[in-house]
Amino acid sequence: MQSYIMLFRGVNVSGKNLLPMKPFVSLLEENGYQAVSSYIQSGNIMLKSARNPSDNVKAIVANRYGFALEVFTLNEAEFSLAKANNPYAEFEGKFVHFYFCQDAIDLNQEKVAKYCAESEQYLVKDNVFYLHAPNGIGRSKLVANIELCLGQTATGRNLNTVNKISTMFSVNK
Repeated sequence: MQSYIMLFRGVNVSGKNLLPMKPFVSLLEENGYQAVSSYIQSGNIMLKSARNPSDNVKAIVANRYGFALEVFTLNEAEFSLAKANNPYAEFEGKFVHFYFCQDAIDLNQEKVAKYCAESEQYLVKDNVFYLHAPNGIGRSKLVANIELCLGQTATGRNLNTVNKISTMFSVNK
């Protein structure tokens, strides 16, 4: 059995794609997953499985909740590497964001230059876009247009959430 973190995109936002975490954890356990836990309502599920659970979990959500789920699944080694590659670890966690993508990122530099504020710093490493936004992301034009810049869908987590998930991996052993 391997530990996985599943990062869901666009669940429990503005009353759309409602996925209540507590019942969902039970549903995953009923479907044979082990050591299932969740962190906050935005869709972070930790579980153990013999193989990558993405396709099966998407099917479970579609059958039970009636919507297509976008999920980014990482095993412990992949998640640890993404965390270790963070160039902004010394900054306050709420101002550092990881945008996870399915594929390696081919950044559209022209669009990034158009939307990136002077105060924002970023780095791309494989399929993660790291962003330090010291003024927050609420009004960030870069964040509002992040998928245009990345050329693919992504799901974002701040450093505080990444650190909590890392702790969950430690406890889940």
